Amino acid sequence: MTSKYAEAGVDTAQGDLAVELMKAAVAKTHGPQVIGGVGGFAGLFDVSFLTSFKKPLLATSTDGVGTKVAIAQAIDKHDTIGLDLVGMVVDDIIVVGATPLFMTDYIACGKVFPQRIADIVAGIARGCAETGTALVGGETAEHPGLLGIHDYDVAGAATGAVEADAVLGAHRVLDGDVVIAMASSGLHSNGYSLVRRILRDAKIDFTDTSAELGGVVGEILLEPTRLYTGTLVSLLADDTLGSAVHALSHVTGGGIAANLARVLPVGSWTELERSSWSPDPVFRVLTALGEMTLGETEDTWNLGVGMIAVVAADAEAGVTAALSAAGIASWSLGVVSTAARDLTGFEQGAKGVNGGAVRLVGAFA
Repeated sequence: MTSKYAEAGVDTAQGDLAVELMKAAVAKTHGPQVIGGVGGFAGLFDVSFLTSFKKPLLATSTDGVGTKVAIAQAIDKHDTIGLDLVGMVVDDIIVVGATPLFMTDYIACGKVFPQRIADIVAGIARGCAETGTALVGGETAEHPGLLGIHDYDVAGAATGAVEADAVLGAHRVLDGDVVIAMASSGLHSNGYSLVRRILRDAKIDFTDTSAELGGVVGEILLEPTRLYTGTLVSLLADDTLGSAVHALSHVTGGGIAANLARVLPVGSWTELERSSWSPDPVFRVLTALGEMTLGETEDTWNLGVGMIAVVAADAEAGVTAALSAAGIASWSLGVVSTAARDLTGFEQGAKGVNGGAVRLVGAFA
């Protein structure tokens, strides 16, 4: 018999089926520290190991993937958006030097289509597995009448741990430190409102094939966010190189300069050489379609730099070699200085942080 709740648009049976379909993927992210498995009211995680810390600090982060979900919905491809969610959340935790422990997710939708929900969660689980993060719980909620039948949004939160004296940040950065860029996989999950406006004005559909982009437009734009956490956790644990990493910056909304400025000390500055890299074709094609320059998008897109490390100068070669061995292209962007100078035209701090000063100089390769 159909329940009154189902008649109102919320089908709990379909929600239960979605949970069954995702169970195997979620379970693959669980180690012995996860207590109780999938389906409880709350996820349980054994943190007994923190008793070995001198002063353990918990780090937490929450985020979503923005309007990138509109493209997944437009081309009916939902198995990668979860990777983006993990990147947006967990890669913020590693920035302070913390190792991610566990994550939860939230999916709001107009109607539960079990396989679609399972595909989304499978992507989240894949990202969690790649970053050593346990997916310990989540929620899927139907919002009929508020969201369209095929609409959904995703969000997540994660928790990590770090020893107090190992926290990374501006307090560690020194004059002469080298700024190292880590290549992005494309747009990641920022600036998609601009992307969608450009394509709309150019009358290009997500299902169209673009020779310039090298494939179906929507599929190119859904390229998953590169996950840096697993590699960086290993790098920070290295006896030789770990202590040479002084700060990390996740390049998300606001672009390269603003995000790097947040992790530099007040009074320091750096100039980043555009000539040290060539932005990926997706950035060049989109700016051309939007009749813009790459420079006009520097406060919106990552332009090919997804994460930045500030390291001791004598460790530069070792760090770039370790990143290369992990499959992440990296290169020197600039050098941090505390010498007095005119900082007109520099980005100075961002998002409420009174940090260092950063600007990009030169022309892109």
